Amino acid sequence: MSLLEDTLALVRVDSVSGREGELAGLVHSRLRGAPHLDVERVGDNVVASTRGHHARRVIIAGHIDTVPGDARAGTIDGDRVVGLGACDMKGSVAIMLDEAVRDVKRSLEVTWIFYAREEIARSQSGLLELAQLRPDLLVADAALLAEPTGGVVEAGCQGTLRVVVTVTGARAHTARPFTGRNAIHRLAPLLSRIANYEPREAVIDGILYTEQLQVVRVEGGVANNVVPDEARITLNHRIAPDRGLDDAATSIRDLLADLIEPGDQFEIGDYAPPAAPSLDNPFIARLVDISGVRPRAKVGWTDVATFAERGVPAANFGAGDPLLAHRSDEFVTLEELGEFQRVLRLTLE
Repeated sequence: MSLLEDTLALVRVDSVSGREGELAGLVHSRLRGAPHLDVERVGDNVVASTRGHHARRVIIAGHIDTVPGDARAGTIDGDRVVGLGACDMKGSVAIMLDEAVRDVKRSLEVTWIFYAREEIARSQSGLLELAQLRPDLLVADAALLAEPTGGVVEAGCQGTLRVVVTVTGARAHTARPFTGRNAIHRLAPLLSRIANYEPREAVIDGILYTEQLQVVRVEGGVANNVVPDEARITLNHRIAPDRGLDDAATSIRDLLADLIEPGDQFEIGDYAPPAAPSLDNPFIARLVDISGVRPRAKVGWTDVATFAERGVPAANFGAGDPLLAHRSDEFVTLEELGEFQRVLRLTLE
């Protein structure tokens, strides 16, 4: 089969987060036929490892789930595969499978990880499931996460933090609002302050990271004839790798300090840490060199941070344009697939 046909075959298997069982079975079956691999299935995660005598080991990891959509609509359109998960990231998974089953001599050992539930809450991640049940499978000198990057090594990743700010007022009848205080109206200056936020920039190992702060949810209201006494906004903050939870949360508190009154609440929600670039790691440096393109920052959060938490330097590199991820018309091209395979093969060999 061609690279496009291999990718389409995966795209047409429904693997929306939580429904990866069928695809995990297909991946396990194909890998199990390679005699040079030790293959294990842990839940809906599949891990295949070479077992030679080399001292160094690298991990090549990719998730097999997708956001919701219709897998049956996948098709080949000229030199590209169009369909759910084609870009994020079944094109890269197809290349990973092809390279994993090739029995070739390498100067290092390789662990291939195909994991579930990346597209939903981090607490449900298949990679964390492996970390809990089989942490030995995540031991390596470096890791490559095959997220779509357009053929550019994306270094590290930014962290993500959710903050909920609740402001109070006084309930009243809408015919006599002067007897109360409208909590929703109190949100106006907070929304304006955040809308005018100037992104903080940080240069780490020559890589520019640009932080972001956005309001992602607004809630409030009691009834159509009641002045609301409570309203809240939810913020999402993207954090550069030179800061952690405490620094990031403090920066938001400081930004809004003069608008938050006694009785209001400032609550820290979900947090996923950032990861440093790790460009001095020999494997990642070789990956950058063979790609022939200057690395850039990963502005979103990825499981590069999960590997970093476990002391494994990691980077993002895969087929497909990251701007197409999660779109209804996402696609990956034959050229992108071929380039990812070329760089991956040369980096490993």
